Amino acid sequence: MNISINSMEDLFRYGHLLPHIVLVDIDKRIGDWLASGGSIEDPYIKQQFRYAERFIKKVKKND
Repeated sequence: MNISINSMEDLFRYGHLLPHIVLVDIDKRIGDWLASGGSIEDPYIKQQFRYAERFIKKVKKND
C-alpha cells in the first residue's frame, strides 16, 4: 500500500489507519498552528502530514 499524505483531504482519507490518539494529536497540532496565525501551506503542517504517513507505513510494515 503506497500512502502519500500531502493535504488535509489525504489525512482524512487515511485517518482510519491511525490510532485515534495519534489522529487527535495531529489534529490538535494543526488546529493550534492555524489558530496562532499559521498557514496550511507552512512546513510545520507538511511535517505533521509526513509524521502521519510514516506512522501508517510503520504500522503496516509490522502487520
